[in-house]
Amino acid sequence: MNTQETKAPAVPEGYRQNALGDLVPESRIKPIDLIRDELVKKVVAKARIEQTRLANFKSESMAEVADFIDLSAEEYDVKYGGAKGNVTLTSFDGKYRLVRAKGEQRVFDERMQAGKAKLDEIINRRSEGADDLIKALVERAFRVNKQGHIDVNQVLGLRNINEDDPEWTAAIDAMADSIQVIGTSSYLRLYERTENGSYKQIPLDISKL
Repeated sequence: MNTQETKAPAVPEGYRQNALGDLVPESRIKPIDLIRDELVKKVVAKARIEQTRLANFKSESMAEVADFIDLSAEEYDVKYGGAKGNVTLTSFDGKYRLVRAKGEQRVFDERMQAGKAKLDEIINRRSEGADDLIKALVERAFRVNKQGHIDVNQVLGLRNINEDDPEWTAAIDAMADSIQVIGTSSYLRLYERTENGSYKQIPLDISKL
């Protein structure tokens, strides 16, 4: 079995490869198309460099935070953070705040479909009226998000509906039992205190700059 990766053939000098994979002589490409191609590739190349720098910044900062927490715990018996490793650190002058947050990536297994079917059955066997609103809330809770998953928090939010039907409660509980943790994500957020005393996040997302 050949484990070597198949490399794309090099584009000959004087040619550009179009979106269909065809080689087109540069002499047959409009000047404005050549300029556009160069502009897009130049900006993307710069973005790749910044992406790597941000990834290194996050990795190094996370390691420094972890080292500091270990130092506090071992030498000074100081405890930081809260549930699931979340930590908030504030500068001595209170001007800056650093938050390390860890979140679980949760999805439902096949039992969720049975729970959804049970909720639909409960709603459909009742009379119309107030249940129309509940039905709309259920349908909204089970919408697939951009990642192709049903939002766990949205579904579990159905617990807030004031229902005394034991079958309803059992269906929600069954879906809660079907939650599987498939991974964790770590986040680093930086804040600066404003003049009114509140903390405003320092944006690292290019769309928020």
